[in-house]
Amino acid sequence: QVHLVESGGGLVQPGGSLRLSCAASGSIFGIYVMGWYRQAPGKQRELVAEITRSGRLNYADSVKGRFTISRDAAKNLVYLQMNSLKPEDTAVYYCNWSRGVTQSWGQGTQVTVSS
Repeated sequence: QVHLVESGGGLVQPGGSLRLSCAASGSIFGIYVMGWYRQAPGKQRELVAEITRSGRLNYADSVKGRFTISRDAAKNLVYLQMNSLKPEDTAVYYCNWSRGVTQSWGQGTQVTVSS
């Protein structure tokens, strides 16, 4: 199995920045995608950003220009740099590993954007 551990969440003021990290381990092989999702209470989990093994990026429209996903492939690390944070960014952020229909999720890290 693939194991994912997120870190870096916390409380930040609007306009501030955070960097989330995801460490992956286990059966990481083949063609897969890693990304970040978020879920607020009562809302559906949504894709924030993802990156393929070849380096192709995909962002939700709501975070384009503010968030940046990056990776250190040799260390199996994926990052999400979040700038210009808004209250609507408040959610639990989950790291995701995907290979076809197979999914692995981290435990999530809380991001709260509030004054």
